[in-house]
Amino acid sequence: MALMSEIRQKDIVAYPTANRPVLLFGGLLIMLILFFILDLFLGSVSLRPGEIIGAIFNNSDETTRTILTQFRMPKAITALMAGIALSISGLQMQTLFRNPMAGPYVLGLSSGASLGVAFVILGFSSEMSPESIRGFGNWAIVAASWAGAAIVMLFIMVISSRIKNIMTVLILGIMLSSAISAIVSIMQYFSNETMLKAYVVWTMGSLGNLTGSQLNVMIASVVAGVLLSLISVKMLNAHLLGENYARSIGLDVRRSRFIIIAGTSILTGTITAFCGPIGFIGIAVPHLARIIFRTSDHRILIPGTILAGAIVMLASDIVSQMPGSDTTLPVNSVTALIGIPVVIWVILHDKRNRDIF
Repeated sequence: MALMSEIRQKDIVAYPTANRPVLLFGGLLIMLILFFILDLFLGSVSLRPGEIIGAIFNNSDETTRTILTQFRMPKAITALMAGIALSISGLQMQTLFRNPMAGPYVLGLSSGASLGVAFVILGFSSEMSPESIRGFGNWAIVAASWAGAAIVMLFIMVISSRIKNIMTVLILGIMLSSAISAIVSIMQYFSNETMLKAYVVWTMGSLGNLTGSQLNVMIASVVAGVLLSLISVKMLNAHLLGENYARSIGLDVRRSRFIIIAGTSILTGTITAFCGPIGFIGIAVPHLARIIFRTSDHRILIPGTILAGAIVMLASDIVSQMPGSDTTLPVNSVTALIGIPVVIWVILHDKRNRDIF
């Protein structure tokens, strides 16, 4: 039995050679720095290297300093955090459910957050206007989004504590997400045109609406979620082989499931609250990390996914800005255009995925 478990572990978790991960991590880190710098340079107004350096050391004109410190730097950091959070969430969900199409919104957390925002924007459409909502500050929408995600998370936690079959939890999460989406659709139907437009704009996703205090809260929340993910490395590797194997090596499956779902909820709920629902990053990036590193070992995959997710999100932000133009694309549309081809490629080129679908 021990020999069979060892063989199965080797079949699923391929450990790369010692030098390969180091070289790949180095290359991804260089790309991350490059894309972060490009995100600062490119936009409707192009900035020269001297202007960026001058703005950092308070040795530039007020306009350049405002563009860098008030707009581009916070937006680049937001893209960095969003890419990290959504990618790790997707990796954890794909491992926990052992389903290549699982993503950070599979449990209905995004739908719950959307429902909270819908109550704020659409629920008072007859008495309020977008201007009055903005008068409350962005915190009204953020608080509602967090509350909606938290309610769904608690519901899923209760189900998870009572049901042993994790695939049943997955199916119930999908059903809950559909039910919430139906409620939001009904609210959209009865809302007025102005408020409906405000809600649709939020659903497109945005990286550039955060204040300094909101950015600090988002960074702290993402760091907390990443720490939970790092704690869960051994649990995730055990879940690769199924819950029966995890129990056979002494893992408390319910406790590990709780920790993994809690970390995913924090990461997904935070990004959805501050940036709106951003799709396909959580599904596509973990597959990119597996292709790059050729392993399923989460000791390699989690840091690799962090770097890959940050790079993809920064690239999406650069494309959405349409450098040299005053037009800005919804970041959700850009991530979909990047993520969908990756998902299709994975399905068509992975025999195991073809058997599933």
